[in-house]
Amino acid sequence: MLKNKTFSFINIFGLAIGFSSFILIGLYVIDELSFDEFHEKADRIYRLDVDVRFGGTDLKLATSADPVGEYMKKDYPEVEQYARLYANEGPKFIRKGSEYIREADITYADSTIFDVFTFPVIAGNPKTALDQPNTAVVSETTAKKYFGTTDVLGKTLEVGLEEKTRYNITAVMKDMPASSHFHFDILLSMDNLEYQFGNFLSNNFHTYVVLKKGTDYHAFENKLEGMIIKYVMPQAKQLMNINSLEEFRKAGNKLEYHLMPLTDIHLKSDRAPELGVNGSIQYVYIFSAVALFVLLLACINFMNLSTARSANRAKEVGIRKVLGTPKGTLMSQFMAESAFMSYLAFGVALVITWLVMPYFNDIAAKAFTYRDLIAPKTLPVLLLLPLVVGMLAGYYPAFFLSSFRPIVVLKSKLNTGVQRSSFRNVLVTFQFFTSILLVIGTIVVYRQLNFIQTKNLGFNKDQVLVINGTGALRENKEAFKKEILKLSGVQSGASAGFLPVANSSRTDHSFSKESTISSNDGFQMQMWNVDYDYVPTLGMELLKGRNFSKQFGTDSSGIIINETAAKVLGFDDPIGKRVYSIEDERSFYHIVGVVKNFHFESMRQNVGPLCMRLGVSNWAMAFKVKTSDMPGLVSQIKNKWKAIAPEMPFNYSFLDERFDEMYRAEQRVGKVAVTFAILTIVIACLGLFGLVTYMAEQRTKEVGIRKVLGASVLGIVSLLTIDFIRLIVLALLIASPIAYFLMNSWLQDFTYRINLEWWFFALAGLVTLAVAMLTVSYQAIKAALMNPVKSLKSE
Repeated sequence: MLKNKTFSFINIFGLAIGFSSFILIGLYVIDELSFDEFHEKADRIYRLDVDVRFGGTDLKLATSADPVGEYMKKDYPEVEQYARLYANEGPKFIRKGSEYIREADITYADSTIFDVFTFPVIAGNPKTALDQPNTAVVSETTAKKYFGTTDVLGKTLEVGLEEKTRYNITAVMKDMPASSHFHFDILLSMDNLEYQFGNFLSNNFHTYVVLKKGTDYHAFENKLEGMIIKYVMPQAKQLMNINSLEEFRKAGNKLEYHLMPLTDIHLKSDRAPELGVNGSIQYVYIFSAVALFVLLLACINFMNLSTARSANRAKEVGIRKVLGTPKGTLMSQFMAESAFMSYLAFGVALVITWLVMPYFNDIAAKAFTYRDLIAPKTLPVLLLLPLVVGMLAGYYPAFFLSSFRPIVVLKSKLNTGVQRSSFRNVLVTFQFFTSILLVIGTIVVYRQLNFIQTKNLGFNKDQVLVINGTGALRENKEAFKKEILKLSGVQSGASAGFLPVANSSRTDHSFSKESTISSNDGFQMQMWNVDYDYVPTLGMELLKGRNFSKQFGTDSSGIIINETAAKVLGFDDPIGKRVYSIEDERSFYHIVGVVKNFHFESMRQNVGPLCMRLGVSNWAMAFKVKTSDMPGLVSQIKNKWKAIAPEMPFNYSFLDERFDEMYRAEQRVGKVAVTFAILTIVIACLGLFGLVTYMAEQRTKEVGIRKVLGASVLGIVSLLTIDFIRLIVLALLIASPIAYFLMNSWLQDFTYRINLEWWFFALAGLVTLAVAMLTVSYQAIKAALMNPVKSLKSE
């Protein structure tokens, strides 16, 4: 190692990068795959999901009707227990002394929540904690936040503003683990929820069931159609002209119940509304493949450089064989050397991992620490990893070196020229194939993200300041709005409880052109409550009709629909036409305007039908602003808030930031792709640097003779690099169709997406080729400029 410092450094550093990458991505993959596994009954817990298609509108819901869990337990012996969560009411205000705190992680829960899920309770009885009205369970963090201690049994939380409810704390639970698909700090008794229970047609509850041991959930799932026939259809028949499930389906509609395994929710659920930000099994596969490829590239470097330098050890092998050393002993020696170098690289990798872990946590949205490396799941793997890699990477070089024939090597007839090693060329090609694949993937991901951010969304998301929790202002809401509109830089403002971003509030209603809804003319449509200023504040474009106006008293029964809704209704001119709803105190609405389609959900979905009506949505306000001093403006708004409601928390966000949150997973993938694309190129170039250095050494005298005979520097550089250029071009030709297939599959998740352009692939090839040539050219030019006298005088 000390005699060959350059090659030792390349081998150790290259393997270290591979190990570090593998460790970090391994931590990520293990964490993603372990979500919700901490529950004792995790393998038997399922969430009840609902698929609905009505009037051509598809809904994939993570929620179900409030009575479903109860009747499943009553009608099916396979169901051991059920529990529901209701989080639709959003954040609540809780009094602490003379101030209020806005709590977002709060939900109503059934008393059976602790029979289904395993959330350790450190005080109180989980069996009875929520079985009475006005009871609450809080987390350790919440208990300390409000009372400074976890000894809070019997103390009360005052929840709400105008209508306050005092909840008696009956239990304290440990903070929900980060690897849970939902996180709540406060659980309120379901008995306190003001809701019209018993409605099978409104799907607003996250319902979880525990099946008895040995139950095949696929077979059980098939029985759930019986619940639809027995309970859902009779209620539908009372409200709509629908006689049977068969008639409903013949009209092209759908209503199905499905069971989602608890441990699949985080990675495999793309439904709405979710209780947290889910991951993606697709990205777990991608990250796993990247980790393996980076480690494999480092191993390939090791194999390439070890076999390339075989001539330096050829005579050693020959003498050992002449003296009677068996081939197996030689292989053991070389593999032991390989394992030793692997462990050295692993030690360096642990240092690299420690240094880059904060950066990796940032791009992967994790909170890994060095302690995670010694966890029971990871420590055995880490101890074996360098040994396995050392054996695998060292096997071929050991076999290659131990196979030399003594008579050949001792006569100095061994030929190990780099250009004659077809196996080594295959390995180099594979390295650059992987590098190009990742570069293409990076380009496509960033082009798609740029497309999303620059596409005409149908509304203006820039310079829109959202003030959250404005319901806390109570009767002072309008006064606050008027005060903000007086500030320099504020152009307009509106109530904005509903915003065109995913996971904003959504309310799906059933509508029809006729007063009686039937299977053939009914459809689902979102309904948003907005005020007179909502449409102009968000820069939406009216195609027909007008905006709401205080000059028209009849606008209280008016709605503005989007283009999709107009198309579903099929009116030649929808202005003035009526639409009927079965879920409202008002039987019909008349259309006053048609707004151009705008994206109110992720671009993975088509724009569905939507309507807006005049109504109260006072839990947020949006202000269109134009200022060069945004911090100063926010400070002024905060001062106005504190002047009106000093005891209330001030909370704000920007609409463009909330829009970007919808694509946070893609942004993470983009950053990871960039990082590991660079790493693969670095590892591949380290190998190239080693190979060309060795090649220059092996051909020193040839280069000297060529220079004496008049060869130019450019000619010699071309001689030493042409083989590598061919290999990179070959790698590009192989990688391009595979990358096209993979990235086209990834883009299928987006309804609105870019086209794969030819220059993506050309650019990836050029970038890889340029970096590789810079690496190779340094050593090639150095060899070409060497004085031929020095290279020839030893002969």
